[in-house]
Amino acid sequence: MARKKKHKHEDEHMDESWLVPYADLLTLVLALFIVLFAMSSVDAQKFQQLARAFNSTFTGGTGVLEYPSPTPDGELEQLDVQKEQEPDQEAVEEAQKRLEQENLKIIQEKVNSYIANNKLQTQLKTTLTDEGLLITLLNDIFFDSGSAAIRNKDKELASEISELLIMSPPRNIIISGHTDNVPIKNSEFDSNWHLSVMRAVNFMKILIDNDRLDPKAFSAKGFGEFKPVAKNETKDGRQKNRRVEILILPNEQKN
Repeated sequence: MARKKKHKHEDEHMDESWLVPYADLLTLVLALFIVLFAMSSVDAQKFQQLARAFNSTFTGGTGVLEYPSPTPDGELEQLDVQKEQEPDQEAVEEAQKRLEQENLKIIQEKVNSYIANNKLQTQLKTTLTDEGLLITLLNDIFFDSGSAAIRNKDKELASEISELLIMSPPRNIIISGHTDNVPIKNSEFDSNWHLSVMRAVNFMKILIDNDRLDPKAFSAKGFGEFKPVAKNETKDGRQKNRRVEILILPNEQKN
């Protein structure tokens, strides 16, 4: 009987002190996983706050979470301020592009008003494109067939067009010559390409005779028959393809 009572007494007082370190270990493992999760986030500021909270709760001072943040608090605040102040670059560029299109539209309305007032609808037209404002000189005006010399009777019209190109701020302007696909070969020109280049150059010379225009803003191109706007199978189509174009480029916006 004495032995049975002794055995029962030992069962009732079994040592359970191992549960304390075991519970602490589980707590630290849980804290470790929470820290690892926090470190996977790009928000270093939240990690810093979380680390301080765990250190205070579990250790009362120095502990496994007491490590310096990879980004100092001051730098974090500065980065946040910069991010708020920096505008979205794509949005800025898109807004600048829309503004310049509106400016070109104002110039187009000015040119269209000149065309209407002088009844030049069969000779000039304007088109607003992604490249810029395009002014097309139609129906073989300025030049005789096979010639790149501007007719004397049309020089005054060319001078009036130069007045329309005075803008603030100034913009770069490309003059391009175009022909139909009928072959040309004479003593002056050996190809339509040659003819188109010289027409563009000679027309540009008349424009930059205007002292209020900057010659550095102008350039000339010749495309020959290689950029038609109509079919060359008909007389009307060939006439439309023989043209000079003035392309007013949008201003490049600088940040």
